Amino acid sequence: MQKSYKLSVNSGATFELNESDLQQLDAVATGNHSYHVLKDTIPYKAKIIATDFVAKKYTVEVNATTYEVAIADGLDQLINNMGIAIGRNKVVNAIKAPMPGLILEINVAVGQHVAENDPLLILEAMKMENSFLSPRDGIIKSIVVVKGQAVDKGQLLIEFES
Repeated sequence: MQKSYKLSVNSGATFELNESDLQQLDAVATGNHSYHVLKDTIPYKAKIIATDFVAKKYTVEVNATTYEVAIADGLDQLINNMGIAIGRNKVVNAIKAPMPGLILEINVAVGQHVAENDPLLILEAMKMENSFLSPRDGIIKSIVVVKGQAVDKGQLLIEFES
């Protein structure tokens, strides 16, 4: 059985792809996170600008136009179709580094009230900027990193008040 993916572009247009569709793309890396893509004899210049691995969201530039792309695999689609994601209530009290990297920017302060999806910080990893958005509404309890600091995978970055 082939894996299938549902792509949502700019929170509007959706596309469904499977492994065969992906294998038919003629893509060649031209630099760090830059690609030359040939699809149906039409050339495209593509570059990955930012990634959010946890939310499976990416910012890409194609022929000088920027797009926000969300990718859902088969399991994500099944969970959504079952309605499980609608009622889930998770409480995240800590943000940890998903990979080693360098803190480029911190957008919050201790004691600050943040809303869900407010930008918290930017971590550079493998020459890509990864934006961390607040997973919930809350108050910042502590920030245990500083701008310019190198961090390890799993290292605590920000804590929320319970």
